[in-house]
Amino acid sequence: MSAQPCPCPSDRPLAYRVLVMTPGSRELKDEMRELRSRGFKTVGVSTWEDAETELRRDGGIHAVLTEWRLPLARKSAATVEGVDLFKRILALRFEVNIFLFTAERDCTLFSAGGYTNGYFFKPDRDYDDIAKKVRAEIISSKDRAPFFDKLREYALQARDAWHTPGHSGGDSVKSSLAAGEFYRFFGPRVFQSDLSVSVPELDSLLDPKGVIKEAQDLAARAFGARFTYFSTNGTSTANKVLIQTLLKPGEAILLDRNCHKSVHYGVVIAGAEPVYLKPSINNKYGIFGPVPKASIIKAMDQALAAGKKLKAVMLTNCTYDGLVYDIEAVVGEAHARGIKVIVDEAWYGYAGFHPAFYPSAMAAGADYATQSTHKTMSAFSQASMIHVQDPDFERIEGFFRENFNMHSSTSPQYPMIASLDVARRQMAMEGYGMLQRILDLSDSLRRSINSLEKFRVLGLEDLIADEVRGDNLRLDRTKLTIDVSGSGCDSREIEHILLNKHNIQIEKSTFNTLTVLITIGATTSKLNRLFIALENIERLSGSRREADSARARREFRLELSPIKYRPRFAFYCDGEKIPLREAEGRIATAMVVPYPPGIPLLVPGQVVTRAIIDELVAYRDYGVEIHGLHDGLLNVITADEERELQRQGHEMGNNCFV
Repeated sequence: MSAQPCPCPSDRPLAYRVLVMTPGSRELKDEMRELRSRGFKTVGVSTWEDAETELRRDGGIHAVLTEWRLPLARKSAATVEGVDLFKRILALRFEVNIFLFTAERDCTLFSAGGYTNGYFFKPDRDYDDIAKKVRAEIISSKDRAPFFDKLREYALQARDAWHTPGHSGGDSVKSSLAAGEFYRFFGPRVFQSDLSVSVPELDSLLDPKGVIKEAQDLAARAFGARFTYFSTNGTSTANKVLIQTLLKPGEAILLDRNCHKSVHYGVVIAGAEPVYLKPSINNKYGIFGPVPKASIIKAMDQALAAGKKLKAVMLTNCTYDGLVYDIEAVVGEAHARGIKVIVDEAWYGYAGFHPAFYPSAMAAGADYATQSTHKTMSAFSQASMIHVQDPDFERIEGFFRENFNMHSSTSPQYPMIASLDVARRQMAMEGYGMLQRILDLSDSLRRSINSLEKFRVLGLEDLIADEVRGDNLRLDRTKLTIDVSGSGCDSREIEHILLNKHNIQIEKSTFNTLTVLITIGATTSKLNRLFIALENIERLSGSRREADSARARREFRLELSPIKYRPRFAFYCDGEKIPLREAEGRIATAMVVPYPPGIPLLVPGQVVTRAIIDELVAYRDYGVEIHGLHDGLLNVITADEERELQRQGHEMGNNCFV
């Protein structure tokens, strides 16, 4: 006998409230009473001032029933009405559903501007219709997870599996002497839900037409995109898919030099010509910041004037350290020149769910955004999304799909897809409240740490370099960078103490800073444990004020050198391995990437300079993991390979750093 189907979302208790906005107090009380009698939790206001207060305070508000016109404030003759009113609501809470609830009868005499989700005529007094339609809109637009619900329902039916995967719902491991421990650690549900494309009702990620497509459509709506695609290979794959879609061999892309290594790999795969932008650098703290806006504009104009086929600009927003571009301004400049904009939003996927982070890339008008849903929301690792707003996307959709399929597994993990579905529902229903909570926690932790004598949380003015001070940058307050230079210890010592004595793992460190992420999973207990640990370290450090090691006081400098050959062709050279210290003047065939900060100091085709060698040696001596160096050896292009690259015309010249 099969298990009973799982409850549908409408069977769950209502997880939201309705804000009723009506000028008359007696009328408002009657409306709220009628709605409460039909199971709704309601909040009532008579002015825009009060509405704004409730929308900011109450993350549970998801439906707004509003009159066409409201007083601006109590005892004020000024009013706010129509489209202006709707825009104000959405500027505070992008995710709420707005219903016009008014005595205004003739829709031809006014325009809702496309911002509302429905209309109710007050004199009808049909509250059953209101309740039904509001419930249906909330459920259909946000409060469900169609793929997760279908996966759960199927897994609980306990059908005999005569298809992949080979563990057959866990039957191959649960009684195994060699693998039983693995089964018991993860539990039966992981194996029951680990299914495959052999189950048609669970749809196909590579050709979605059912519940996966439905889940992706809901994600597009939640994140403000035209289309959304789920990636189970991480944002690394998402970046490569977009670059390979938008650029043909020989076409150019403008990108910040501090972008993720997947972007550089995408350039190699596409055979594109990179026009690299030098980021702003805070040498005191070893922090890479945004590219100056003037440099971006200058680079676009120079590339176009030089006859380059510049198709796209790609930026990382926010940066690893939480620095946020004035992304609307950059998008506007690019679009004015006919250039597409891709934003790597790996660390900023929640930007559309709280005004403290607005605007997201989609809200700013970017054509594409990639997001690591697993980094900043509740999805499993590797679970990411690609959001599309490009008005020309239909023309290239087939080619995009080919590239997506090229990089995606034909056996994606279904629990990972379910985690994307549920993470989207959570953000759509609870995102505002969760983000407000962690903003409050972050501010509290900042105040606590700053009360200590030897540790200090850096602010925006500390983090940004001089060349971007006029660029209207902001700081994501959920990313805290802690200056440890006055503690008497360098950052590695403190990181070691935190982990081994206090059982605390941080995100990253530079020579003199620690970075901690205040995620939606943060708790007051965790934050206070971190503060107490730092307080303990401060006490035990005694009278020491500066770290003994010069490493904690050194400045970091990113010395860029020219790219002599197109990265794709340099990458495919066999090359030869030579000691790093002997590589000055040679051309790298591979990417060399210190972790942290995870930004390539060398990319294929780039000239190796003494400054870069010295920086890599300093990283290595500091104990930083370096990808692309093997036992101190660097792979470089041979003299014969250089002559062949020159003969084939793959030189780029020295103009690729702006």
